[in-house]
Amino acid sequence: MKTHGIAFQVLVPLAAVAMVSAAQAQSVDRSSPDRLVRAAVEGVIGTIQSTPDTRNGDLAKITAVVERQFLPYADFERTTRLAVGSAWRNASPEQQKQLYEQFQTLLVRSYAVSLSQLREQKVKFTYKPVLAAAGANDVVVETRVLNNGDEMQIDYRLQRSGNGWKIYDINMMGAWLIEVYRRQFADIVARNGIDGLLKYLASHNARQTADA
Repeated sequence: MKTHGIAFQVLVPLAAVAMVSAAQAQSVDRSSPDRLVRAAVEGVIGTIQSTPDTRNGDLAKITAVVERQFLPYADFERTTRLAVGSAWRNASPEQQKQLYEQFQTLLVRSYAVSLSQLREQKVKFTYKPVLAAAGANDVVVETRVLNNGDEMQIDYRLQRSGNGWKIYDINMMGAWLIEVYRRQFADIVARNGIDGLLKYLASHNARQTADA
């Protein structure tokens, strides 16, 4: 798999559906990771398909939906820390803050692009019950996605926090998001350091905004 360039868009044309509307937040059972994922998946599909602007492919509106409705159910700070790897410890607090902000912007934009491809498709999901030891704080929720006759497995990794479970990693086609980005980021840091990685992320995000 190509690791230079932004890999997430290649990985998740369907994984982007792991989100739920803010209005549904109070009703989601955060004590159960599989129920949270199910509510997230079914909630976002209903929202995208029932809202004219997003159904018609308005990327700015879809991005706003991602920012508003996905972020409360994700821990992108943990995602960033794990994707940057050992270099995270060598980054200054300000660099860590900028890495988190830039990487979150990248992920939100990638989710929005992926959602725009699914807005008119009929997608069916099934969920495998979570088999985890009592008291486990890190679990994987396995799902099957049936899309126009094609079946795909998408796994979501969640960690238990003080506010319940949160999604922080996605596995699609046998590749975990964090592992793919860790390889990509390690190459950039080895060549150009933390500042080089920040410049790379900022430049990518600026291009994506300009192309919108």
